[in-house]
Amino acid sequence: MPIFQFKREQVFTASAQVIWDFISSPANLKHITPPYMGFDITTPNLPDKMYPGMMISYRVRPILGIPLTWVTEITHVNDGVYFVDEQRMGPYKIWHHEHQLEIINNQVKMTDMIMYAPPLGPLGAVANRLFIRRQLEEIFDYRRQVLHKLFGE
Repeated sequence: MPIFQFKREQVFTASAQVIWDFISSPANLKHITPPYMGFDITTPNLPDKMYPGMMISYRVRPILGIPLTWVTEITHVNDGVYFVDEQRMGPYKIWHHEHQLEIINNQVKMTDMIMYAPPLGPLGAVANRLFIRRQLEEIFDYRRQVLHKLFGE
């Protein structure tokens, strides 16, 4: 089973607390996901802030508009510093996403580090080369633009 890594960094002029408050609120995920993904949170009554053990269910349409259920668990939270979400049900064999904030020279660096394994073994590796990696890049390019508009860079 091939495992891939995807990493993105972005620097903001807004305070770490402002950035943390935004990224740690599950409701904001829809705002930073491209509309073509058809992303909707399906978990009712989500709290404003993530906590370890929190399960979040989504409906996404990543390929040809076909709806897919994706469930993640927030496995680790260090308030103001990082949190980790891991897939419990969805399109990947493995999905481990670390969101980290770091203050550097009066700015906030946000790092997203994703370790993922597509399904179907060698066929998943081919799918990664053909479209999965590119789609991740498109999603995070979109996020960069939205977050830049909200918080400056």
